[in-house]
Amino acid sequence: MNRKRSRSGVSILELEIVAAKIRRNVLEICRGQGGYAAQGVALADIAATLYFDEMRPDGKGWFFDRFILSNGHDAIMTYGALAESGHYEMEDLKTINADGSWVDQSPIEGQPGFEITAGSLGQGPSQAAGLAWALRRQGSNARVHCLFSDGELQEGNVWEGAMFAGHQRLSNLCYIVDNNDMQASGHTRKIMSVEPVDEKFEAFGFKTRRIQGTSVADLLDAFEDARATTDKPFAMICDTKPWDGIDCLQKAQPLAHFTAKDAVKWDEGIAEIDAEIERLEAERTQ
Repeated sequence: MNRKRSRSGVSILELEIVAAKIRRNVLEICRGQGGYAAQGVALADIAATLYFDEMRPDGKGWFFDRFILSNGHDAIMTYGALAESGHYEMEDLKTINADGSWVDQSPIEGQPGFEITAGSLGQGPSQAAGLAWALRRQGSNARVHCLFSDGELQEGNVWEGAMFAGHQRLSNLCYIVDNNDMQASGHTRKIMSVEPVDEKFEAFGFKTRRIQGTSVADLLDAFEDARATTDKPFAMICDTKPWDGIDCLQKAQPLAHFTAKDAVKWDEGIAEIDAEIERLEAERTQ
């Protein structure tokens, strides 16, 4: 578990501890106001791998590589990670979406950690492709990562961006698809199926990798594969489920895109994740 496999040299176990702490942050942020907690919890391993290993620091307290969040409701993942990295204070984040708060549920361009105004779904992949193209034209070796949801694949703008990225052979671009079979009005597969996601991106000129989105080991391998791909963009299809990583909430909470503050037993989820953090920390000291 402790062998070095990551870009920065941090161990898989250490990244799993960070992911668990991000899950806890998500619960603490949402418990007072509600929010998109189920998604944030499930995306914690992606966040830990991205922010604590894959994206290189810029030497000025931020990141050299770029992250584009397309689906604004998954900002809770970004907030949870940036709280853990020290870029946000938890007390500020706990005011999310409250009257007068500067912490937006779907952030706007310029808020720390957010490159674009998120929330108008389907916009991120094309903007990320444009950014990757511009960085390459400038001679930068910065990489661009863009997270979006499977529901966004129902929008034509996503495929226009993918067509451009494939044509331009943007090897500095990595799409990360949260393939959780859930959108605002129900199961993606029932509303308008987007499968097979990997084969569709391959048809647009991408190299693809389909992985379990809560496996740090799988994520590290996929990011390494993306960096080694030098002639085309990369699409990482991450299969997840709402509340992945906290069993008691996954079992108790019905499918819901948004979680109201009184809809779940937040304390039970926090207790479970605290026990998981304690177990992982004990394993690290062995």
